[in-house]
Amino acid sequence: MTFQSYEFILLFLPAVTAGYYVCSAIGKKGLPDFFLLVVSVLFYLCAGREALFVLTGSIVLNYVLYRGMLLCADRYGTEKKRYLLCLGILCNLIILGYFKYYNFFVDSANLFLNHKLAVREIMLPVGISFITFQQIAFLTDAYRQEIAACSFGEYALFVTFFPHIWSGPILTFRDFYPLLHTERKMDWDKLASGLYLFVMGLGKKVLIADLFGGAVDWGYENLSALNAASMLFVSFSYTIQIYFDFSGYSDMAVGISRMLMLDLPVNFQSPYQAETIMEFWKRWHMTLTGFFTKYLYIPLGGNRRGGVRTGINTMIVFLCSGLWHGASWTFILWGGVHGCLMLLGRRCKHLTDRMPRWINQLVTLLCVNFAWVLFRAGSFTALRQAVSAMTRMDGKGLKEEIADCFIPVILRDVPCSGWVCAFVWLLGVGFVTLRCENVQTKAEKMKFSRISAVCCVLVAILSILSFSGVNTFVYSLF
Repeated sequence: MTFQSYEFILLFLPAVTAGYYVCSAIGKKGLPDFFLLVVSVLFYLCAGREALFVLTGSIVLNYVLYRGMLLCADRYGTEKKRYLLCLGILCNLIILGYFKYYNFFVDSANLFLNHKLAVREIMLPVGISFITFQQIAFLTDAYRQEIAACSFGEYALFVTFFPHIWSGPILTFRDFYPLLHTERKMDWDKLASGLYLFVMGLGKKVLIADLFGGAVDWGYENLSALNAASMLFVSFSYTIQIYFDFSGYSDMAVGISRMLMLDLPVNFQSPYQAETIMEFWKRWHMTLTGFFTKYLYIPLGGNRRGGVRTGINTMIVFLCSGLWHGASWTFILWGGVHGCLMLLGRRCKHLTDRMPRWINQLVTLLCVNFAWVLFRAGSFTALRQAVSAMTRMDGKGLKEEIADCFIPVILRDVPCSGWVCAFVWLLGVGFVTLRCENVQTKAEKMKFSRISAVCCVLVAILSILSFSGVNTFVYSLF
């Protein structure tokens, strides 16, 4: 069950919201949180029993290690506590490594060492990359004595909380714990802003991301047939698709939480308006950037040990970020490219400071766009075909099959309507992305009104009517 499904929107979400407010009104301490834990487990159960078994085992393991660290701190000091932290991090990485990277390691061994190891059919548990990082952060913060004591129920809810289980944002217990201990009264403005965020996120996903996703999928399935104009259009379409897909999910997650009077951290801040790669990563997937900064970059030494060490630490972070996103060498290459762009941006800061803002934005966007080609390709074979397509100058325009993805039903029989609609969509969505205020900022200022209600209803109706073409979230695969 995903957010963009009839079952979730028409049954699950209304029932959960109503049940949550009933539990809150009863006034019994802990009842609303227990209710959220139960519905979160039910939500995750929809992904499969095997995935729930993995999640349950992981939660129990990490909580036992957490309690062990507390015991060691009281009786044996910090040394054994450090051993438990290392054991916890290792166990989490082994679980993630097996489910997500086993076949990648096997394929790499076969390629580089000329082995003939067999790959396995391994189910990838939903959200395992996000869950793993959250639990590593929890154990690390517990080791540093940065979190308050927590019960097993609080910890289980922290890990399983259903709005962010599919694709984040990545939570830390320091962010989540205070939410459980604040008064949660009915607030109509907060409920309205949460509903607004959810509906706008749904519209981002269904009406924009999936529209461009159809063109992207056809393009990457037929790379050998693309010319330069078509490949360029497909690359920009993927830049739009992945942003509206992922930010749409994050908006929905934050919106659902706000409807439940809980506030998840913001994950996007208009990243394509960034003037440098460094600024881009401060605006894109902000919780992942925060995780790598706090739990990897700073422990490695950050920028405190000279320029060479800073460059090495930066590359380590981005290579790990690439590997986290997917089990393929093209993802690692994508991370390495962003690391190099980050270092180059630091070296050229004196030049970019003198350039007009729009030029810096354009250069940054072009760099990000072409790096997404590495991300989407998935293999070096597809990457070579994509690069070859970009150089295939045949004097022809956009492929008809790509243009047809953007034609409304009423314009199907109008000549040349395909490429006109395609470029109108590309330019229109591009303008909104590059120039307009983001949805999160608008929601913060929002008060309940009839106009906002009408807008939400219209977007919701259009989105629900478009469910037949919806795919899963891009980032749920990572």
